[in-house]
Amino acid sequence: MKRVYIATLLTCAVLLALFASIFIQMKGTPYGGTLKVGFIYEDDESVPYTANFAEAERALMEEYKDRIEIYSKNNVPDTEAEEPLMDLIQKGCNIIFTNSYTEEFMKIAGDYPHIQFCQASFLEALPENAPENYHTFKGTIYEGRYLSGIAAGMKLRELIDREYIESYEAKVGYVAAFPNTEVISGFTAFILGIRTVAPEAKLKVRYTYSWGNFKAEKRCAEELISEGCVVLSQHTDTIGPAVACEEAVGSLKRIFVGYNQSMQDVAPTSVLISTRINWTPYVLGAVEAVRQNRKIETVVKGNVHGNDISAGMKEGWVKLLDLNDYNAAQGTAEALAEAEEKLKDGSLQVFQGDYIGVNPNDPQDTIDLNNGFEENAEYSSPSFHYILEDIITVEEDEG
Repeated sequence: MKRVYIATLLTCAVLLALFASIFIQMKGTPYGGTLKVGFIYEDDESVPYTANFAEAERALMEEYKDRIEIYSKNNVPDTEAEEPLMDLIQKGCNIIFTNSYTEEFMKIAGDYPHIQFCQASFLEALPENAPENYHTFKGTIYEGRYLSGIAAGMKLRELIDREYIESYEAKVGYVAAFPNTEVISGFTAFILGIRTVAPEAKLKVRYTYSWGNFKAEKRCAEELISEGCVVLSQHTDTIGPAVACEEAVGSLKRIFVGYNQSMQDVAPTSVLISTRINWTPYVLGAVEAVRQNRKIETVVKGNVHGNDISAGMKEGWVKLLDLNDYNAAQGTAEALAEAEEKLKDGSLQVFQGDYIGVNPNDPQDTIDLNNGFEENAEYSSPSFHYILEDIITVEEDEG
């Protein structure tokens, strides 16, 4: 009887362990079986912005293979997001990502609390009434803008020192989509990086009032080139400015700093360097959080602000791409490596210097950067929205 009793206990223990293992596995994939992931893109991979984001989708498939199913919706305008979003919900997606600014995403999320909704690049802080299953995220791209600015500044310094241009000709052009905070923060970080090496440099910004208009972006770049800009960069979504630099004629080759992807394939003799947000760490982490039935912000590493999270060079969310040795000034790679380490350890503050910034929407609102400004301190969306006096000129696209 004693042996039977012991055998019974062992059998029960084995069964309990088996049930516990099954429960843990079910909890790891809370919806049971294959996890379904949806993506909504405002355009497609022909546009660098979405091509960059789609890299995270491919990394996700590589990581989880047959353990997930992925559904993608391309070319979805902000005003027409509801129908494709509902289709992904009806397909049974457990988590849905979007790279657009549509407000429908947050509104619909509240009706489906069992699904996680993750939105990149939202333009402002999370509202207090945001549902618990709605999340925002963004890389601190100002770090990449600043570093690429250092590379551009070193090139300008070389051109001046070798007397290819005079100091007063150190003009930088910037093709920008909209006069919003994200764009202003980006081009400010860019010129501040440049001026650490070429303090005589000044920036001219031209707005297109569109995120993805190849013709407008190319035209604005051509206008900036005709006005004497030696270095150009962009915060728009197409390759138009890079193509304009590559096609520019004259004794002095224009130098281009790209965004979202390398662009050396379309502007091999013009591109100096590029920077991009690496969306992969967030996408992988968010999906893993859903698999484990955990809150996303407890799994993804970064600066957490409730249901909002940001991260930068230190966490691998912001990347520099393909320094073109053909165009780079001597010592550029070493200077970038040194500055990057300082960004990672927190010893370098980007928004600082002997500058006064003015809010373009309220001239009475100013900031003295001698006191410094900490970007992304409160949420992932950038918050620096001042135009630096004397060194930045803003113009509209007249096309």
